[in-house]
Amino acid sequence: MTGFSSSAQAMSLVAFTTVATITLLLCVLTGPDRDDLDEFYTGYRSLSPMRNGLAIAGDYISAATVLGASGVIALAGYDGVVLALSTALSLMLLMFLLAEPLRNAGRFTMGDALARRIPGRAVRITACATTIIALLPLMLVQLAGSGDLLAFILGFSGDSVKTGCVIGLGALMISYAAIGGMKGTALIQILKIVMLLGSGVVVAVLILNRFDWNPGTLLDSAAQGSGVGPAFLQSGVQFSGGANPRLDMISSELTVVLGGACLPHVTMRMYTARSARQIRRSMSWAVPCVALFVLVMTVIGFGATALIGRATIAAADPQGNTAYLLGSKAAFGPDVSTGETLLFTTVTTAIFLTLLASVAGMILACANSLAHDLFAHARLFRGHRRHTDELSPRREMLLARVSALAVGAFAILLATFVQHRSLQPLITLSFCLGASALAPALIYTLFWRRYTRTGLLATLIGGTLTVLLLIPGTNLVSGTPTSAFPDADFNWFPFTTTGLVSIPLGFAYGWLGTVISGRRKTEEQRRQYDAVEGWILAGAVRRESR
Repeated sequence: MTGFSSSAQAMSLVAFTTVATITLLLCVLTGPDRDDLDEFYTGYRSLSPMRNGLAIAGDYISAATVLGASGVIALAGYDGVVLALSTALSLMLLMFLLAEPLRNAGRFTMGDALARRIPGRAVRITACATTIIALLPLMLVQLAGSGDLLAFILGFSGDSVKTGCVIGLGALMISYAAIGGMKGTALIQILKIVMLLGSGVVVAVLILNRFDWNPGTLLDSAAQGSGVGPAFLQSGVQFSGGANPRLDMISSELTVVLGGACLPHVTMRMYTARSARQIRRSMSWAVPCVALFVLVMTVIGFGATALIGRATIAAADPQGNTAYLLGSKAAFGPDVSTGETLLFTTVTTAIFLTLLASVAGMILACANSLAHDLFAHARLFRGHRRHTDELSPRREMLLARVSALAVGAFAILLATFVQHRSLQPLITLSFCLGASALAPALIYTLFWRRYTRTGLLATLIGGTLTVLLLIPGTNLVSGTPTSAFPDADFNWFPFTTTGLVSIPLGFAYGWLGTVISGRRKTEEQRRQYDAVEGWILAGAVRRESR
């Protein structure tokens, strides 16, 4: 049982239905009505810096971030706060290091940004494959978790009903991506972040009011409710069962900082700005929004532990994914007025919209890469047509929409199989891939003059394979009661995340691939980089070539 009143459940159901209808209508009204690739992929770069910044923040704050980070704060205290702050630091890394060069080098996809410096069919195919492999686990987490989340809020428990929710919500997410394109999904992200921040700030204020506006009292009460005492406010609770808790913490922080900044559904928003100045202004909106929400999650997470206790949170969900909702409910106290019920409905609706918007953005990123990188540029499945033939804009847009349907349907199918297992390994997998394969590839491509095609492919393929080989050996997959396979034990890797090993290896693969390319290739790449350095780093030239 959730403990939510029947009136709260009824209002949430009405709100969910209303939001789903309105957002789908928004996608229909704002989606591209012509065969124009710029309109579908970037929305004509028509969003103002403020709206684009809110959309970036919306893409960055996924449902996995909201529920997972607040859960870690509620269960692990200080360690959770550090990891939550790492998410804000990650966006700052994107802002100061990668945002402008990505906007200058790319057009529609990450494949564009990589191929602008190092063109080639193999680069496009590998970039597309890495994009899908990195985002598919995150999609599964949020699709599979949607059934459990709705069951928790609305009070039903049947597995068939949960599976029906996964399928129904998945179909809605596919519609957002296929119909709305970049502009439609951006408007949904804006609506989501406004609702999430607005409702979250109000709940955080109510929690602070419960503790007489004294953060120290809140922290002391959280430590008391945690069951571990003052240790809750010190480093070490989250990874206390591991052999090297401090190294485990460093590994997780590195993974979040580098991985979060380089996931393709976040970087694709860089291509929607008209100029380098506009992307700077957009990021100046996105970073404070994310930082504010990290503060909100911290207050709600500690508030949940202080008001209802760590044991109750863990009993509802071992990973703490319901802590945000439980903390929001506890903020109102035992006697809930109609206005407070309405506010709680706003919180649940914001979480619901976060689920829809996050997966829709990821489906769009995968579909764009399939259509633009794989079919339009790599020219796969083109029969015996001449190499110089290009897809018409109409055909490429059709392929993007069909790709959205294919990616979404595949994700829904997989989600129905994993929904009854721990989803934490999938979240970790996505961030590890972003940190170990995509981050080294982007940093080297944008800033290293001698970086070669062999080095780029070695980075993407080597980093991806390393993570895929190491993740099954972590304690997230087996060896503990909260693992994905709790009855098995093939845990051999000493850390919870692979970052401490796979991130240095990802950079090493790129360096080694470049070295073995030979002096002639590296000198050739240096000359090519010199020719494009001005427009990549400073936007001196903006070429709009396909």
